[in-house]
Amino acid sequence: MKQHIVNARVFDGEKILDAGTVTLENQSIVAVGETPAAGEETFDAKGATLAPGLIDAHVHTSLDGLRDALRFGVTTELEMQGYWTMDQRKEIEEDDSIADVRSALLALMADGGHPGELMDDLGDHRPGEGGWKMPHVSTPDEAVAHVNAFVEQGADYIKVMIEEGTVIGHPGLPQIDLAAVKAGVAEAHRLGKKVIAHAVTLEATRQALDAGVDGLAHLFIDQRADEQIVSALAEADVFVAPCLVISASLMGRNAAALADDPRVASKLSPEWLDTLRGCFGAYPQGTFQHALDNVAALHAAGVDLLAGTDSSIPVPSHGGVAHGASVHHELSLLVQAGLSPADAFAAATATPARCFGLSDRGRIAPGMRADLVLMEGDPLRTISDSLSIAAVWRRGVRKTALEEN
Repeated sequence: MKQHIVNARVFDGEKILDAGTVTLENQSIVAVGETPAAGEETFDAKGATLAPGLIDAHVHTSLDGLRDALRFGVTTELEMQGYWTMDQRKEIEEDDSIADVRSALLALMADGGHPGELMDDLGDHRPGEGGWKMPHVSTPDEAVAHVNAFVEQGADYIKVMIEEGTVIGHPGLPQIDLAAVKAGVAEAHRLGKKVIAHAVTLEATRQALDAGVDGLAHLFIDQRADEQIVSALAEADVFVAPCLVISASLMGRNAAALADDPRVASKLSPEWLDTLRGCFGAYPQGTFQHALDNVAALHAAGVDLLAGTDSSIPVPSHGGVAHGASVHHELSLLVQAGLSPADAFAAATATPARCFGLSDRGRIAPGMRADLVLMEGDPLRTISDSLSIAAVWRRGVRKTALEEN
């Protein structure tokens, strides 16, 4: 049966539409601008802003994380390190009470390299006996075998760690030899998979470009971008998830103001609110304005920017971020860096969908999946209105704000 969302300000993932009605049927959007027939179900948006469901382009998630994400209008999370079996992924796909997920499964990592140094911080969240193990690679042949193994296990894309540790407070971490990285990238491309690199320094970014990756899961924060690196990223058509919220956390900034916002405090557990009030603090000498300037430079050069948070587990020492809520913080920081609110929303909808080949979502148009978020006010003028969520649809199943808690 059709359901019509009426009297909405409709942002289609790129621009505001003239139409104020979006029609859903059988988990999909079937029309935009259609007049409801007599007796058909309608939902009055009362002038609120309707956008595609948001996409967080960098997380490490769980069922609880996916549930929290949906509460904030995030209908898809893109995991950059973790493990989901194919059966678990099928259950997630069919569960409209949580966000959907895509995953790299486990990344190409060096023996003793990142993120192994973080395991001691995980406490009760540390993988136990029988949980997923972190394999490592050191040679081109091992990298090729790793890529094949994880593509066979259902990886949607491949992640590679290029991290020597200085910015994250663990200088001298082992790294994968660049020849092995290149071999892994080439094999992933042969298998039709994109490769996303963890690289938080300028030198690591250069290595990632040399290896031929498709995207960056962070933007370097150790220095201001020069014209050469901006041009190189633009010419290589590499997309970037700057993850400004985690960059701020690394530099000692917490997200206490976000935790104190009633629109957030009412939806997150005390454990997650405490996590928002914490921070990594591993790179206090960093200059956050440089990170904002780097984003501005890439945006001006036409580099695709994606909204990502690096949200993971509720531990204050990994703090400043939380599933769902921090996407809205990231949107505000992208606007602070100089993007328009519409460009920031595109970074959380149409752009990540295009960059990751998610052809069924990220836009409001006939044939698209009915993943939607309705926000009171006008977040395309005042970005902070994005947190004023009135309702969320996941495959056409609606959850109102009152049903979230």
